[in-house]
Amino acid sequence: MKTLQDIDIKNKKVIIRCDFNVPLKNGRIVDDTRIKASLDTINYCLKNNCKIILLSHLGRVKEESDLTKNNMKPVARRLEKLLDRKVKFINQTRGKRLEKSVSEMNEKDIILIQNTRYEDLDGKKESSNDLELGKYWASLGDVFINDAFGTLHRAHASNVGIASNIQSCIGLLVEKELKALNELNSPEKPFIVILGGSKVKDKIGVIENLVTKANKILIGGGMAFTFLQADGFDIGNSIVDYDSIELCQTIMKKYPEKIILPIDIATSKEFNNESEKTDKDINELEYNDIGLDIGPKSVKIFKKYLKDAKMVLWNGPLGVYEFKNYRKATTSILKYLVKENIKTILGGGDIVAAASISKTKDKIYHASTGGGATLEYLEGKKLPGLEIIK
Repeated sequence: MKTLQDIDIKNKKVIIRCDFNVPLKNGRIVDDTRIKASLDTINYCLKNNCKIILLSHLGRVKEESDLTKNNMKPVARRLEKLLDRKVKFINQTRGKRLEKSVSEMNEKDIILIQNTRYEDLDGKKESSNDLELGKYWASLGDVFINDAFGTLHRAHASNVGIASNIQSCIGLLVEKELKALNELNSPEKPFIVILGGSKVKDKIGVIENLVTKANKILIGGGMAFTFLQADGFDIGNSIVDYDSIELCQTIMKKYPEKIILPIDIATSKEFNNESEKTDKDINELEYNDIGLDIGPKSVKIFKKYLKDAKMVLWNGPLGVYEFKNYRKATTSILKYLVKENIKTILGGGDIVAAASISKTKDKIYHASTGGGATLEYLEGKKLPGLEIIK
């Protein structure tokens, strides 16, 4: 795999595919974690006197109304503050203004072009890896640096398309992500996996790939109810992935000593933060109970298995962390892992967001910036964005 150290980028025009897919509210950036994660590669290029062209997607663009709410301009302004230098924002994905600005660049100039998914309005050219678009973007620079780990599992024009046409390598963020995840190929033992989130089918590949390596797999979140239902429990009105019931039964039958399920649940009669919360053992759930978090007894059991762990992989929160009353289990175990200094990798997405809320993210060994890419990598799948650079 070619890294930045393998390519001479001095004084060259570099195209960096970043992951600036940040949450916006009323045109303001809510969380700039992903922007900050890109700074090491950008600063590396600045030190090498590069002319820097930045590309990223932001949200999904399916109709005209999506253009305004997914405009990249707030990212440009935030980048300027973080880098303490001017970032020229080009409000188009291609065209004469962009080409003129690129041709007039001096060393250490930075350009951020508009949301690459603006191109999806016209036949999904970005998302379908339109050959002409990939070639066009590649023509703007000399070297392509893919530093968007969160999109490596997708074959888009802004990653695979560009890399198909010019000299390419991975950036420092992607290199860091891969180094951390590669440790899971031969993890230190005891190795514990924590899986949460709602759908079992999203994690089946991960379970099948890691169950032989892990000493235990602790299951919480919405997916726990599918396993509990498969195990014969009445889980009331909780979320169930019915298509995965049989698969859960097969996994539990094959690995009965490895799959650990919650024994109590934080329940409510309604799916919101305000209604009354009650902790119940799993054999006490009524027909209208909705499980929204694992209970205190389950947290205690999970901590017992985590106590001697040398490495932990965690993907998906244990409860509905968006609701303040149902993030207790997730927060408690995050803080426990930090306190006990247990080497932990957070597998992107919601669990990283939950760690940010609990102020534990920066104390964890590694918090991945890519949810979907992390899952596919852990399943052993090939990632198009990496394969093209290989």
